[in-house]
Amino acid sequence: MSTPAVRAVVQAGVPHQVLEYRHDPAAEAYGLEAAEALGLAPETVFKTLLATVDGKPQVALVPVTAQLSLKALARAAGGKKAEMAKPDQAQRLTGYVVGGISPLAQKRRLPTWIDISGQELTWIHVSAGRRGLELALSPVALAELCQARFVPLLG
Repeated sequence: MSTPAVRAVVQAGVPHQVLEYRHDPAAEAYGLEAAEALGLAPETVFKTLLATVDGKPQVALVPVTAQLSLKALARAAGGKKAEMAKPDQAQRLTGYVVGGISPLAQKRRLPTWIDISGQELTWIHVSAGRRGLELALSPVALAELCQARFVPLLG
């Protein structure tokens, strides 16, 4: 299955794997569902979250087992106040549906922050751009492709 995120990784020549699983529409936590369905360690599967810092859109990637600290995101972005984006806003900004938002090949490049826990992983898993599809690639490659920085993002 080709999505803009998969095409971006292929075009960049980055070693990767595309992992597909049967998405359950009743699933409440998409990232945890992906980790379980694919037999992945949950700390290697990162969710892509959209927030605003002082009104400016930001992308934050954190492990699916963790909660984003809005204070940490605001600090990383050099702002005062962070708020989670509403689902329709996240979809409009990225071009992806909630539960399938990839940090790669979004409609426009937004400042992107990856929790520092991802830096030491061999493979980091992120949405490939639709529910039921994950991408595995090196954290360094992901950061380069997204022009992201590794920062502490957890409470």
